[in-house]
Amino acid sequence: MTTPARPFPRITRIAATVTLSALLTIATACSGTTTTADVPAYAVATQSDPQFDNTFRHEFADIDGVRMHYVTGGSGSPVVLLHGWPQTWYGWWPIMPALAEHHTVYAVDLPGLGDSTGSPIGYDKATLARYVHTLIADRLGVRDARVIGHDFGAAVAFQYASQFPSDTARLGYLDLPLPGPAIDAPTYRTMSWHIAFHSQRRVPEAVVGDDVREYLALFYPQVSYGGTAFGGTSDRSPFTDAEIDEYARTYSRPEVLSGGFELYRALDQDVSDTIAAAPTDVPALLMTAQGQLDPVRATTAPRMTNIVRAVDVPNAGHWLVEENPQFVIAELLRFLDG
Repeated sequence: MTTPARPFPRITRIAATVTLSALLTIATACSGTTTTADVPAYAVATQSDPQFDNTFRHEFADIDGVRMHYVTGGSGSPVVLLHGWPQTWYGWWPIMPALAEHHTVYAVDLPGLGDSTGSPIGYDKATLARYVHTLIADRLGVRDARVIGHDFGAAVAFQYASQFPSDTARLGYLDLPLPGPAIDAPTYRTMSWHIAFHSQRRVPEAVVGDDVREYLALFYPQVSYGGTAFGGTSDRSPFTDAEIDEYARTYSRPEVLSGGFELYRALDQDVSDTIAAAPTDVPALLMTAQGQLDPVRATTAPRMTNIVRAVDVPNAGHWLVEENPQFVIAELLRFLDG
């Protein structure tokens, strides 16, 4: 007697095949979806931003033991943007799209800071300027840079122009008393509690290390327009939570946090280097916080002999780009276009 075939195994196999096919389809679709986990940390802040994606890109270059990170985009004459503390290249983002409509922009993470990895041989601004010059002039072949710096990045920009005048077409100097003959290091450290604090060995790392984001969030309003550094009482921050998150992401790395404080610990060397530097006659733009133009100009004029325009930024404290971006854009474009 022949046993009739049973239909159930065949039905089971068909069901299993359909299920497997469906799972493979879902998996294939998911594999084409970019998640935050797939994005490098340095690109998270710019992820899915059409303004960035359409114009800019992240790049790296190995310079004397440091892997330097920079963002570039646009077309036209080259503009190099150098940040200060506690920021990164991202501090220029509010004005970069406007600049890139007329210029090729290079927003650099200074050696040892931001997403530039490795330790430079020094954090004095003359040394940092040489790293930037090697990147911009030697690696990228840019010999007519318009170099714009803010905060300690302004001191780096000055050193760039002083050491490499033939490679510097214009110099933008934004809101920093220049350490040098007009203001020595001990005096500089008395200008604000944070300068004296950050100049100490190991102490700021120990105090700040476990609460970097909270420290930055408390610090930003102090030197904003109307903040306590300017004699006011405002605790308003010009930075969004997302911007603070981005800065905290990098400065939370112990080596970057220490590198940021090393910018302050190098003040004695910075004074010596400025005194030794050749005065630069590169055409310069000076911009400062509202009400700070005269005292800042007094420190820069002995070493920047061709300041073609000097303005303070209305309704802005130290964070010129964030507090009055349209004014800064207009001034920069007029200056850069000559």
